This record gives sequence, structure tokens and C-alpha cells, in this order.
Amino acid sequence: MRSNPTGRQLRMGTELRKLRERAGLTSTQASRLLGVQQNQISNMEAGRAGVSPERVRTLACHYDCGDKALVEALSDMATERTRGWWEEYREILPAALLDLAELEHHATRLRAATTVHIPGLLQTTDYAREIFRQDVPEMSPPDIEHRISFRIKRQAVLYRATPTPHRAIIHEAALRMTIGGASVTRAQLQHLLDMSERDSITIRVIPFNAGTLPGSGQAFYYSKGPVPQLDTVHLDQSHGPVFLDSDAQLDKYRVLLNRMDAHALSDPESRALIHKVAQDL
Repeated sequence: MRSNPTGRQLRMGTELRKLRERAGLTSTQASRLLGVQQNQISNMEAGRAGVSPERVRTLACHYDCGDKALVEALSDMATERTRGWWEEYREILPAALLDLAELEHHATRLRAATTVHIPGLLQTTDYAREIFRQDVPEMSPPDIEHRISFRIKRQAVLYRATPTPHRAIIHEAALRMTIGGASVTRAQLQHLLDMSERDSITIRVIPFNAGTLPGSGQAFYYSKGPVPQLDTVHLDQSHGPVFLDSDAQLDKYRVLLNRMDAHALSDPESRALIHKVAQDL
């Protein structure tokens, strides 16, 4: 029995609960169908108990789930047993940050929308260090270095043999914030230009003259799963990441991203603006 399930384990349980509820069954009824105690259903849905791929398929059958793609995606989640690199930070960083790294590791596509900071997966070391230095309460130098090393390791998803496609929408305000001074910001902007040349990365800028900004200026990230039902929204909050996965929330942020994309410059125009801002420093 798990005492502290990971975000991925919790998500598996959540999806099993959604399947049961869509079938109109209580946990007691589901336990009778499966021939187990009711608390076993509760523990599976809370992420406290592991679930085998065979049991996922059995539950899906009892729940009359005809979505084969979703069932196979959940079965794959149940099969995955490896411990990721992020586990070495288990006693050092908040668990939610480890859940974020795990989420990004398994995502099939990543999207970001930011207004005052460059997205974390596209930050340089010096830029990230300055961001962490401004945290309240103030972090110790060792804690800052742990955060930086963790953030840089998260960026590995953009460099692996089959990189995860990443589409970032960045407001012009974020480009013009001189985080860490002119030299640090200039290097950060050059890094954006370099990364935008990669086939798997798209960087688009919303200029000041675009008018009203959809989404009220909040920073958020969208991790696409193997099927739409397993997508996840990550809100970047001062107290740590917040994860959203209800159907209504996912629909809302898909619309927001599409609206922000419509306000953004084209890829060449975005690169030209980034280059101009760097030259102005």
C-alpha cells in the first residue's frame, strides 16, 4: 500500500473513478462486480494501491467503456513501473515539483503561455537563478542550486533522441523584463532564438499592440497525454504547481491557448521581435 502516491498514480486512480461514475456505479457495486472488498476499489481510485493492466481492462469492461484508445492508454500507465531521475530529489524538493517532472517526461506534446517570465523549459541557468533568488521567503544558496539543477534536468525532454514537441506563447512583456540585468536577459533571448531553430520547438510572441490578452495574463502550461482525456493543465502558482484535469478545465485552457495563438505573431515575426528586443538592451 502506498502512503504517498505520485501525481501519475493519483491520476490513474482519478481516471478509474471517472469511468466508474460514468457507468453509474457506486464503489460497493464495482467491488461486487470485481469480486473484491470495497476498500480495494477506494484504494485503487485514491492511488494508494497499484493496478495491473489486466485489472484496468477488466474494470473498463465492467464499466462498459468502449473507448479502446483510453483503455489502452490507462493500461500503459499501469504497466509503467520505472522510477524516474526526479526521485533523487524526493527528500529535497516539494513533491508537486517531482510530479511536474514526471508529467513532462510522459507528455506527448507540451504547450506554454507566459506573460512576465520565460517558460521554465526554455530558461537559461543564470536566468533561472535570478528567478529563484526573488522567491519569498528567500531560499538558501543550496536550495537555489537544487532548484536550478532540477529545472535544467527537466529540460532534457527537449533534447532526447525523440524530443517532446514544445510550443510556447510568450508575451512581449516577458521579453522586456531585464531579469538579472541586461547581459543575463540578452543571453536568455539569444537562447530563445537558438531554441526556436529546432524543428520540435515553436516560439510565438504576443506583441504589446495585440490588444486585450486572453486569459488575464496568467501563466499556464498544457501537457498533452496519449489521449485527450489524459491531458493536464499546470498552473504556475507562487506556492507551487497546481494541476487541473477535469473535462471542463481542459476544454477551457485549450480554448485559451488557441485564442492566445491567434493573437501571436508568426514564427518569423516572433524571432524578429526577440532579436530586436535583445539588440535594444
